[in-house]
Amino acid sequence: QVQLVESGGGLVQAGGSLRLSCAASGRTASSYLMGWFRQAPGKEREFVAAVRTSSGRTSYADSVKGRFTISRDNAQNTVYLQMNSLKPEDTAVYYCAGKLGSGVSGAWDYWGQGTQVTVSS
Repeated sequence: QVQLVESGGGLVQAGGSLRLSCAASGRTASSYLMGWFRQAPGKEREFVAAVRTSSGRTSYADSVKGRFTISRDNAQNTVYLQMNSLKPEDTAVYYCAGKLGSGVSGAWDYWGQGTQVTVSS
């Protein structure tokens, strides 16, 4: 079993930046796909970004390309989401997730509890 704990959410003005962290603990594997998802009120949860822990290969939703950067620190078992040029529409609960398989579609094996990001206009 893997536990994921997010931190770093908060309130920021439009145009500002935040960095989210996701610390993993418990059973580990040589390679995971780690991702960030978000869910705004009244909307479905959506994919934001993902990184393969072994290769560092990343993928992003079109809505965040060029503004958000996902990275990982394997020594610390931590994944980060650097969010720049934030917009009010980025307001959501952000969830960290992990899976042993490949590809961002389909089921993810592990989820964090979520952290609130609020961007004021």
